[in-house]
Amino acid sequence: MNTGVSPRQAVASAERLVVKIGSSSLTESGGGLDPDRVDSLAGIIAERRAAGSQVVVVSSGAIATGFPHLGLSRRPRELATQQASASVGQGLLLARYTAAFAAHGFTVGQILLTADDMTRRSHYRNAQQTLETLLGLGVIPIVNENDTVATDEIRVGDNDRLAALVAHLVRAQGLVLLSDIDGLYDGPPNRGGTRLIAEVRGPQDLVDVSAGGIGAAGVGLGGMATKVEAARIATAAGIPVVLASAADARSALSGADVGTAFHVTGRRIPSRLLWLGHASTPRGGLRLDDGAVAAVVQRRMSLLPAGVTAVEGDFVAGDPVELLDPTGRVVARGLVNFDSAELPPLLGRSTRDLARELGAAYEREVVHRDDLIIIEA
Repeated sequence: MNTGVSPRQAVASAERLVVKIGSSSLTESGGGLDPDRVDSLAGIIAERRAAGSQVVVVSSGAIATGFPHLGLSRRPRELATQQASASVGQGLLLARYTAAFAAHGFTVGQILLTADDMTRRSHYRNAQQTLETLLGLGVIPIVNENDTVATDEIRVGDNDRLAALVAHLVRAQGLVLLSDIDGLYDGPPNRGGTRLIAEVRGPQDLVDVSAGGIGAAGVGLGGMATKVEAARIATAAGIPVVLASAADARSALSGADVGTAFHVTGRRIPSRLLWLGHASTPRGGLRLDDGAVAAVVQRRMSLLPAGVTAVEGDFVAGDPVELLDPTGRVVARGLVNFDSAELPPLLGRSTRDLARELGAAYEREVVHRDDLIIIEA
């Protein structure tokens, strides 16, 4: 999709911008906060804020900041110890951000989120209202996943993806992902013969790209693959993305030719559908016949009991579930209107017959089209 404005131009002119900063850009090699790095990045963001833009910072680094203070020599793997590290590190990190931005005359506010905050309607409305209020008051929100309480079931997954979702939530005009790597390469950057990919206009530009692993400093969770996924989420929702090194932060924010620019590929969609597709954890699955797959994917219709051939998993009405074609490939995700225990006797039957036999409450869709998002192959 060609909007006529390059991603770098869009970032440079954005009135509202989300900047994500990775752990390795804030901490010492091996862990522990690097105050000079925080101060430097805060100064660059403060310049942009002083120029009139509203900026939301999505910051990693709580676990990497905290674990040395617990006497640990490396980032913990156990969830409980990660949560303890985040509990210690989050306060230290926010204190440094508070001081760093205060030096430039700006106040910060902390927002800690989990996947529940992004998928449950009342939660994300509250998150949206809080962010809007902070921005309206001139505050710079500092957003992080709530690692102190998040379990595998309620995690967004990584702060790159969280940044893409927050950019959509606040209706940002651009997203900047700052890392310890100066852009997207077609292979490991330290391997000879690899090249920097300056522009990504669509999936075709990523066919030969191999991305993965943790940050070079060994303290982060998200590798290049998570940044590419975040860029895919944001650009599919109409938000241009620039991926660059934290060392090039000032240049990236000013629209200079640094890093990798991801062009917009789609248009904005309702927030809860974006979150349903990218921040929810499916509780089960529904196997569809070919006719139902065509109706849901091609004609964007609701899923009816007649098109469901099998129920997988244990879920209740309102949970997110995956919709699978006869081969098991996921084609969509939606919010189901029945408990898993209710569905087996309904499969393959028309809603008219079900209503006549069981009552009007059963003359409804298994998944309504307004609660459904197609998962592109």
